[in-house]
Amino acid sequence: MATELEELIGFLTAPSPPVKKAAVDIVRGLTGSEDGLHSLSNYANSVLPSLSRLLSDDKEVSEPAAEALVNLSQNAGLAAKMVEMGMIKIAMELLYKPGSGITRLLVMLLVNLTQLDDGILSLLQIGDDKMQGLYVMKLVRSFCRSSETSDDPFDHVGSILINISKKEEGRKMLLDPKRGLLKQIIRQFDSSSPLRKKGVSGTIRNCCFEAENQLQNLLLISEFLWPALLLPVAGNKIYSELDTSKMPLELGSALSIDREPVKDPEIRVQALEAVYLIALQEAGRRALWSVNGPRILQVGYEDEEDPKVMEAYEQIGSLLVHGSSETEESSTNTSK
Repeated sequence: MATELEELIGFLTAPSPPVKKAAVDIVRGLTGSEDGLHSLSNYANSVLPSLSRLLSDDKEVSEPAAEALVNLSQNAGLAAKMVEMGMIKIAMELLYKPGSGITRLLVMLLVNLTQLDDGILSLLQIGDDKMQGLYVMKLVRSFCRSSETSDDPFDHVGSILINISKKEEGRKMLLDPKRGLLKQIIRQFDSSSPLRKKGVSGTIRNCCFEAENQLQNLLLISEFLWPALLLPVAGNKIYSELDTSKMPLELGSALSIDREPVKDPEIRVQALEAVYLIALQEAGRRALWSVNGPRILQVGYEDEEDPKVMEAYEQIGSLLVHGSSETEESSTNTSK
């Protein structure tokens, strides 16, 4: 005898649209509670494929199906099953299907699935030499092309970029100068969307973990990189002509006028951590000095009040003092 839940899941594939619609609405409701999620997880092998097939249905059915999958994907075990059954490919294909009315939900589903290593590898298309990086390229293009509206469904792509840049394969793909993805992403830092801003700063910070091996690729885009990292931590003062004359135009001109401060301390910490990772390399420290970065950090530190952010400034400060003396020592030894 089939249980009530098994019967309900069976109705997800019913030929009658009203029956199917009623079933998917009930399933969506169940995914909103811990008990409901637990009950449905026992039938994952039937409920997940049934819901995924409904994603290509009309919006009145595809929307509750997508909402149910987003809720279910918050459970790591169910998210792993979704990745295994090819949900990333399904979501990416539907995302770029003309007239898709569930864009935001599909992007949120990808955010949840890329919290798993296997989900990241699936989105990167690792192992498929011909297609590798195609999904990421499409998402970056959408992230960079979408509008400045407050309800932009592609804002959440920033969270996907943070997730994939946690893995070395993802960082290498974003830093590949032939693809030019990080350069496109960084330019979105000027967005007025806090979610988008945080996505960009988190992605840059993660990519800077490759500074030891990929410093050259990071510095290739320094005209975009330094403003994204240093302007959020430059404090509120208008800088003197003496200070700005030692900076490239993209920094000097921005610091010569009144500007909107970056209020989110998490973004300031991420920017400082990224600068620290670059400054760990001698060539990175030289690049930072060349844009008058230490002066910017000094002024920013004077204005800072958040203890965690101050700690991040201090970490760079001690590195610059220590690093400078080391560099001077090595050049003295070389000259001897």
